[in-house]
Amino acid sequence: MPSTVRSASIENPTPIIPDRFYSLLREVWGFDSLRPSQHAAIASILEGRDTLVVMPTGGGKSLCYQAPAIYREGMTIVVSPLIALMKDQVDSLKQVGVNAVRIDSTLTAPEKRDAAQNIRSGKVRMLFVSPERLANPDFVRFLDGNEVHTIAIDEAHCVSQWGHDFRPEYRQLSSLRAFFPKAAMHGFTATATEKVRLDIIDQLGLKSPRVLVSSFDRPNLTYRVLPQLDIEEQIRGVCDHHRGSGGIVYCLRRKDVESVTDYLQRKGISAVGYHAGMSHEERKLAQEAFLTEAVDVAVATVAFGMGIDRSNVRFVVHASIPKSIEHYQQETGRAGRDGLPAECVLFHSVADEITLKKITESSLIEAGARSEIISASRIQIEEMSRYCRTPVCRHRALVEYFGQCYENKSCGACDICLGDTDDVPDAKIIAQKILSCVFRVQERFGVNYVVEILLGAKTQIVLQRGHDKLSTYGLLKEIPKAQLRDWVYQLVGQGALELEGTEYPILKLNADSKAILFGDAEPRLIRNATNSTAKERRPAASPSEALAHADAALFEKMKVVRRNLASEQKVPPFVIFSDNVLLEMSATRPSTLEGMLNVAGIGNVKLNAYGRTFLEVIQEHCKATSVEMDIDWKQGQELQSAKPRPIRVGGGTGTKSITYPMLREGKALEEIAERAEVTVGTVVSHLLDLMQEEPIPSIDNWLPIEQQKIILAAADAVGREKLKPIFEHLEQAVPYEQIRLMLSFERQQV
Repeated sequence: MPSTVRSASIENPTPIIPDRFYSLLREVWGFDSLRPSQHAAIASILEGRDTLVVMPTGGGKSLCYQAPAIYREGMTIVVSPLIALMKDQVDSLKQVGVNAVRIDSTLTAPEKRDAAQNIRSGKVRMLFVSPERLANPDFVRFLDGNEVHTIAIDEAHCVSQWGHDFRPEYRQLSSLRAFFPKAAMHGFTATATEKVRLDIIDQLGLKSPRVLVSSFDRPNLTYRVLPQLDIEEQIRGVCDHHRGSGGIVYCLRRKDVESVTDYLQRKGISAVGYHAGMSHEERKLAQEAFLTEAVDVAVATVAFGMGIDRSNVRFVVHASIPKSIEHYQQETGRAGRDGLPAECVLFHSVADEITLKKITESSLIEAGARSEIISASRIQIEEMSRYCRTPVCRHRALVEYFGQCYENKSCGACDICLGDTDDVPDAKIIAQKILSCVFRVQERFGVNYVVEILLGAKTQIVLQRGHDKLSTYGLLKEIPKAQLRDWVYQLVGQGALELEGTEYPILKLNADSKAILFGDAEPRLIRNATNSTAKERRPAASPSEALAHADAALFEKMKVVRRNLASEQKVPPFVIFSDNVLLEMSATRPSTLEGMLNVAGIGNVKLNAYGRTFLEVIQEHCKATSVEMDIDWKQGQELQSAKPRPIRVGGGTGTKSITYPMLREGKALEEIAERAEVTVGTVVSHLLDLMQEEPIPSIDNWLPIEQQKIILAAADAVGREKLKPIFEHLEQAVPYEQIRLMLSFERQQV
């Protein structure tokens, strides 16, 4: 096993993928290009080399093992932990004409016989099975005679005891080497620290694997962390803000699931509950209702979600703190898998944190877990708590937790960077008062008691102990109790205070505490948006360009058609077409079947199956509303012909070799975006990066002089520290990208 795991995702040189592969990709899935991370993974798999792929949810992991399986002769075995996940993938593959089979306990006897006969025929390209079934030697012997060239292990973190969803049966998968000695083995997971990656390699017995780790950042997600106040009303606020869209609400306990579900339903929100205490049939019906978009919101414990493949989840709410940052990354990753904007809101409370620690430790002790595992779980909860309490960019905190660098100074998509929180002007003085109080009570009490003293509470216990005579008594009596508690925990999150003990933790000072007390360090305290609800805060993530140009009425009509087709075929709607496909069709409004092939995500099989149905909807809508068809929303001109897009490995920093020369020439952003096959937003991002690397003489080609003057005048009026005040001062009429570009150029000139 290698001693280290590379955090960089792509080796040089990356193996070349044959043109014939791209022809198949276009024909089957309707894509001309791959993301750089997909390209590296697929190249490694086609090469037959063991591989570990760590790619965030929504990054296109499944295509990495599906496309090579269709391209090559023989069979690929896909190991998946959940039946729902297997079923969705098999349904999706059948929709594009791929012979895929799943073997699981839900199949009837005739279905199992048909599946077995199909496997014996040697025509099955992909076989989906659970790890438990593969542990059965009889089943493995049944596969003898098939040319198994690839074993793809989905959710590979389940093999590691250090992972966030350890499953002992995964550890038996290394024995498959003996049965299929010629097969390459590939692990796929969305979240894995370096420690977990090493354990996966060891437990699966991967041989000199290529380790490909994509960026953990999900720029289309907006993260917010807020203190719990009226939790049910706060959850309703988020649901109302996204009314009509799909969302998941995670609760800590079963009783919370039931009470929140009941509350939302009484408030007119389409919601369904899901937890392990329900019968199998009840859980199945709840899951199907959410997947088929019969209901909008699933309220659930963490038992829900791992097998959920619905791509258009627009929000995820955590009603309490998750078990770990890995859990949080995995669970929030179920939002915005289609790449469109989505919001993730976490409502945090100390009470839930303490309850979670007790539940987790009790469960591990009951299961006979070793002491180091119990200790690790405690540390993971504390790391999650620190994330909630520390006022730093949420995207940066998540990316750096997984050992990667975050280059952006501001993400523009979290509560901290959007200005949903305000810096406390007297943070240093307030922190000194809090720390002094901890010192005065001799570091013998917890958060609540220290807060009581600072507020000047006349409780019996405070008076009995004579703590009303302390110099710190009542020093912060003007601060609301909830706010003061939050500031104490912010200091804990920044490492300026420590909590010792588990059941009744007490506050302790450390070296950082003393640095603040003596004036040598400057702490940062923020006020969370405690007086606003998620309903009053707009999502921050920029919409996709297709979304910005889409015909909303046409999009809704096509969603109805998609839902009806899905109901007839008994598959989830996204299996027919994703929201992205419908958005692009509603933006371009193709007038012919050939024109529909210009939409990414429409291959020949789906065109033949559904093209005419959706074409009729588009034609009728355009005729009734007198809107033009065959629109190129990138150029604002009519398409001359439905030409296939050129094949290119797209996305990421690799496209800077294309965009940088054109930016230096001063070409229009839209022209650069089209030629590089990226969004205008990506080109702007590249321009900002270029400005940090070398001087740019002028931005007049990209931002009119009058617009520059307007932005600078607004910045003069409200300051330049944050973008949001400027955006609000300009009445939201100037995009964030233009403001960021202007201020970056201004700083370069100083």
